Amino acid sequence: MGILRTIIWVFLTIVLVVFAMANWIPVTVRIWPGQDLETKLPMLIFIAFLLGSIPTWIALRATRWSMKRRLDNSERQLADLRAMANRPSDPAPTSAPVNDIPPSPLETP
Repeated sequence: MGILRTIIWVFLTIVLVVFAMANWIPVTVRIWPGQDLETKLPMLIFIAFLLGSIPTWIALRATRWSMKRRLDNSERQLADLRAMANRPSDPAPTSAPVNDIPPSPLETP
């Protein structure tokens, strides 16, 4: 599985390098009126990709944090339940037996 992942990353890197070399032309980006930025096209695409992926990354981190909290809480509850299940049960308190039944006349004292 690791070899397949490495092959895919190498292939993707080669495709991106070829794309960047073929499109290495300067472009002018107007940020505000009167302020122009001249950069290379692949860098502009890369920066736009990073800016677009920030909200998704933040959402992923928030979801991961929430799931980790829920998992930790569930593991704590499970440990508490296991401790309660493995705890020796306390015997019922014994009191002096109550003898409400009168002795049988056949019993000899």
